[in-house]
Amino acid sequence: MSAFTALVRKDLTLHFSNRRAVIMSIVAPILIAAFFGSLFGDKAAKPANIPIAITDLDHSAVSIKLVAAMRADTALVVSVASADEALAQVRAGKQRAAVVLPSGFGAGAGSALMRGSPKPEIVLHFDPSQAMVMPLVRGLLAQHAMQALGDVLAGGSGGSATAGASAGGPSFSVPFATRQVEAGVKPEVRYNSYAHSFAGMGVQFILLMGVDIGMGLLLMRRLGLWKRLRAAPITRTTLLGSRIASAALIALIVFAVIYAVAFVAFGVRVEGSWIGFVAVLVAFALLAASFGLLIAALGRTPEATRGLAILATLLLVMLGGAWVPSFTFPAWLQTASLFVPTRWAIDGLDAMTWRGLGLQAAVLPVVVMLGFSAAFTALAVQRFEWDE
Repeated sequence: MSAFTALVRKDLTLHFSNRRAVIMSIVAPILIAAFFGSLFGDKAAKPANIPIAITDLDHSAVSIKLVAAMRADTALVVSVASADEALAQVRAGKQRAAVVLPSGFGAGAGSALMRGSPKPEIVLHFDPSQAMVMPLVRGLLAQHAMQALGDVLAGGSGGSATAGASAGGPSFSVPFATRQVEAGVKPEVRYNSYAHSFAGMGVQFILLMGVDIGMGLLLMRRLGLWKRLRAAPITRTTLLGSRIASAALIALIVFAVIYAVAFVAFGVRVEGSWIGFVAVLVAFALLAASFGLLIAALGRTPEATRGLAILATLLLVMLGGAWVPSFTFPAWLQTASLFVPTRWAIDGLDAMTWRGLGLQAAVLPVVVMLGFSAAFTALAVQRFEWDE
């Protein structure tokens, strides 16, 4: 029994002697639990407002009041734009929907309400990846349209809408129809949810692979291989830089295989620019390699690096929108996620695949990821120690 107790005491001593590993094993579940708790259960947190664009082709008293009411609604962030501009913003993911009020909307809605005439049609161009917000947009549109129409009719400024009210019975239904149209760049292309899921999961596991390669450096150092290499005319920058290059090539090959399966088995397509798609993959491969090296440099030991890697990777994946779409985040978290490199990687891959955007949509994500890669590499080279 004394031998058993001694062995247990030895394991406990070894485990808790590595303070970094112990701290990370405790901090990681706390932060992740706090993230999901604040995301879904904090009633005091302000939800993210839904950004939409409105195009008013009518400019009647009813449509003007409707636009003003929509802009004043705290659940929405409304911008007024031309029809083409609004549609382009939805296609780029900057707006959830574009509402087009047709010419003659005010008079037609009033006539439909008072006399049962044919209803005018409002066109809703929507982001197909976020169709779940459309019931709320339609509900708010109906609420504010009825209020605006009631205010105008009560004030006697409804024009032809009030004329001949006795010719037919009033209608108590919504006095307009809506037509929802997916805002795809190409009409024949339908939204494929696998495109986003493969981007998110690919980003997650490529990051984990980069961490494994970084931990391999630490194991090499523990085995004394670093001391042998130091005897050769090789600088630390050259040695670590070659490790980043090889890790980036491995990451690029793995990501290419992942997308090959997505293309063949799940119908994912590059609807945008192939050059932009490849550029995003290359930039993220460099990011994953430099991230793995940085985690190894900060962790210092394989045990501590493992806990730090789990924490950092899960936070980057969650904040980047790989698990939970970023539009479900609170308003402050949506802004904060723009400072997370994985958000740009996923947005860039989405833009080149199912969104079908051009090469220009890949430029900013690539530049941001390359900037993060350079910063990670510089910090890793500075902090990496030859001896454990």
